[in-house]
Amino acid sequence: MQQVVLDRWFGFQSAFDHPVVLWASVGIVAALVISSATVAVLSAMGRLDDSTKTELRRRIASWCVLAPLMIGPILLGAAWTILAVVVLGLCCYREYARMTGLFREKLLSLLVVVGILAVGFAVADHWYGFFMALGPLTMLVIAALAILSDRPKGYVQRVALGVFGFFLFGMGLGHLGYFANDGDYRPILVLILISVELNDIFAYLSGKLFGRRKLCPQTSPNKTIGGAAGALVLTTTLVAIVGHRVFADGVMDSPAHLIGLGLIVSVAGQFGDLMLSSIKRDVGIKDTGSVLPGHGGLLDRFDSLLLVAPAVFHYIRYFQGIGLDQPVRILTGGAG
Repeated sequence: MQQVVLDRWFGFQSAFDHPVVLWASVGIVAALVISSATVAVLSAMGRLDDSTKTELRRRIASWCVLAPLMIGPILLGAAWTILAVVVLGLCCYREYARMTGLFREKLLSLLVVVGILAVGFAVADHWYGFFMALGPLTMLVIAALAILSDRPKGYVQRVALGVFGFFLFGMGLGHLGYFANDGDYRPILVLILISVELNDIFAYLSGKLFGRRKLCPQTSPNKTIGGAAGALVLTTTLVAIVGHRVFADGVMDSPAHLIGLGLIVSVAGQFGDLMLSSIKRDVGIKDTGSVLPGHGGLLDRFDSLLLVAPAVFHYIRYFQGIGLDQPVRILTGGAG
């Protein structure tokens, strides 16, 4: 294996070479410390009732676990980043399969899991052709092998749930992992993760300040048009400013491209959140799990990435390319 690949896969020594990664990491730690201190001070002053205090502490404690799990693999190297995305995909699929009942279909669930693992292999191999082919190929395999149970009743629903699950947690999140094949993957991924999380916060705050009309009241009663518009403006501004440093002197480093990127992150992020809300409303549940106190399940926390990752990936790839200066077919050999 070439040294350039080993350095990208396991080169944690260069984790903070890019200033965006360094300052984002410092900012995350500072935010957690300040949040914890603020809750402690307000609690000591008697400004928080017991239920609010408990809920805030649960959320901060969850972020103290989530933040290192999100940023840690990126800092450690591309191999750990790809592995983390695969594990995230499997965990999110587990929550999805349980809430939709697909876990009862053992063969279909096995096919989805194998598909997610195959996507992880294609990503690690930097084999773009195989990566993109896995979408239709896995869909065909799921549709074909689902016939073997000889149960025509419910066939369309079973296949649709399986294909949908694979595309969300295999291909959707797989695009997030594929960024790790770029030499500058760290600042790009940090930009995506931070802007997606802040997009949710911007929507919440803007909704509290300016929200009057509901956006999709039957799907998500708390979301407003004002909140969506505020998030669109603030997230686009954030991505344009930080993206200027991330893509410095590259093709993406132009106002038009950066504004377009910000719009994609905000719009896709909000639709990803609404998509999961639609699924939960359809199956009649509030949260996809309880692994994250104050947040619900992993899928509740990472739903926005399901649409943001592929949309941002192909946007950046079209204008600037991803991993063009890195070896391809790392594990299998051959041309891309």
